[in-house]
Amino acid sequence: MRLLVRVIERRSFSAAAADLGLPRSTATEAIKQLETRLGIRLLERTTRHVAPTPEGKAYYERCLSILADMEDAEGVFRDAQPRGRVRIDVNREMFRTFMLPRLPEFLEAYPLIDLHIGQGDRLVDLVREGVDCVIRSGEPDDSGMIVRRVATIREVTCASPAYLKKYGTPKTLKDLDGHSMVGFVSSRTGEVMPLEFVVDGKPQRIVLPSRITVNNSDTMADLARLGYGLVQAPYYRFRDDIAKGILREVLPRNPPTPTPYSALYPQNRQIAPRVRVFIDWVAGLFAKTEL
Repeated sequence: MRLLVRVIERRSFSAAAADLGLPRSTATEAIKQLETRLGIRLLERTTRHVAPTPEGKAYYERCLSILADMEDAEGVFRDAQPRGRVRIDVNREMFRTFMLPRLPEFLEAYPLIDLHIGQGDRLVDLVREGVDCVIRSGEPDDSGMIVRRVATIREVTCASPAYLKKYGTPKTLKDLDGHSMVGFVSSRTGEVMPLEFVVDGKPQRIVLPSRITVNNSDTMADLARLGYGLVQAPYYRFRDDIAKGILREVLPRNPPTPTPYSALYPQNRQIAPRVRVFIDWVAGLFAKTEL
């Protein structure tokens, strides 16, 4: 059952077998034997992908429920210590700033848990890619995910001293005429995200010209330091740059709205204890940290 669930979610015998530490040939033979015993075809196989038949999809749904009950039952009669691999995906700078320094505490508290850490800004298909949870900024719009808010983080608008010397330091939003920004392209919409400023308690969004657009937050930060325009990002990302004078905060009276950060995991799965304790740990980190 575990193998079938993994094959359907990963759309691949090879990926599912690797996830479970099995040879591909063993995985293929196990599914064949399951289909023979049930007397139905569970999977449609082509040279490029694997997909469930209608019967396979129905069986998959039952398997999810059964496996969740099994994991709960085993947790009661074992030592109740969460165990197994947790696959996460999180922004690189967030991981380095908040999680990496405290990671030894988590690993010591849960010695039977292993972590696989992916880092990026792109959208992740949790089910297809075999990821247990992602930590993402903004308001999630994926109805297929369970969302747990873990933090709300202050945002700032910044630019380099060289850029401000050349174009002037804006004091009001009207002063933004003639300015440019480093355009950050949203992985959700494919569009450049506007700058946002709070005026009299209400957010206003402005798109400035951008000679350079990027889809990576680290590159965006580097371009800001080199003087290619205004940027907005969480304060923690630029805290050291501002302290050293590499960047300067602008329009502090009209800051961007704070950004929510959430943990997301698939809706059709009962959350495993190993994933639950990781998300609890992340939420606890933010609760103890100045944001």
